[in-house]
Amino acid sequence: MLFLQLPLMLALLPGADSEDGFQEPVSFQIIGILSFYNRSWEEILISSWLGELQTHGWDRSSDTVIYLWPWSRGNFSNEKLMELDNIFRTLFSMFVQIFHNRIIQWQLKYPFDIQVAGRCELHSGEASAGFVQVAYQGSELLSFQKKSWSPKGGGWAKLVSSLFNLDQGTSEILHKLLSDSCPRFLLGLLDAGKAYLQRQVRPEAWLSPGPSPGPGRLVLVCHVSGFYPKPIWVTWMRGEQEQQGTQRSDVVPNADGTWYLRVSLEVEAREASGLSCRVRHSSLGDQDVILYWGHRSSVGWIFLAVTVPLLLLPGLAFWVRKRRTLCQPASSCLPLE
Repeated sequence: MLFLQLPLMLALLPGADSEDGFQEPVSFQIIGILSFYNRSWEEILISSWLGELQTHGWDRSSDTVIYLWPWSRGNFSNEKLMELDNIFRTLFSMFVQIFHNRIIQWQLKYPFDIQVAGRCELHSGEASAGFVQVAYQGSELLSFQKKSWSPKGGGWAKLVSSLFNLDQGTSEILHKLLSDSCPRFLLGLLDAGKAYLQRQVRPEAWLSPGPSPGPGRLVLVCHVSGFYPKPIWVTWMRGEQEQQGTQRSDVVPNADGTWYLRVSLEVEAREASGLSCRVRHSSLGDQDVILYWGHRSSVGWIFLAVTVPLLLLPGLAFWVRKRRTLCQPASSCLPLE
């Protein structure tokens, strides 16, 4: 049943069938950061992610899972979720105990961090084999795949992997989580959250000048914000010709779950007229957003023409009112020329 559902779930993903080739593997991963301060003090931070969207957090005060979205439970029952919760508590507690107990043998020094990430993916109509990665102070130490641990470092990594491989029971549990529970939970998230994941939010776009690169040159900046899903095509053009030298920033998240992108182009000032920023996004259908740099100036003058009089009117009214007050009686002031 798992593999029969895969093509359907993949078709529900934003941009899965777009002509621009936005299809990407969909992943679910759990990330744990274990911070060891001394023999009796450690902290554990845990989060879960559907692609780049965080779906779960961890309440350290109560050691409970935080479901960040109404659909974060997927289609698992409360009993199944509690079972998984207990398994992960046990696994992370095991990691903590092992590293505390081997602090001398492995020549570790407090404080230090251990990062653990477990991940499974769906792509091309199949569920990939999941894996676990363990890092020490940000450098990869071990990986788990196909029921065994492999070292990713020197002699110390080999010692750690040998120790972990002695515990076949835990390896079997990890293998089942990665090959069965994780893909099923991922499918459940995609199904329960499809209304949110399939939403289309139109981008807002505007132009601005960037920092001056030198005399006679301009940096033209096209800002695009508030769009969802993430895949988007933005470039500077002259007519139908894409401009070489266009610089694209990373697509970064907004606080509301939408995305922001900045695309810039450095040109000679005399060549700026006639350039346009074109935005193509699934929420726009076939109607691209096109902003012309030359129009920006006229819009600016219109803004000034409307705003300046509005700012001056209160001052003029105040002057007239003050003059009337000072000119009482009326004969005390000469008439205005």
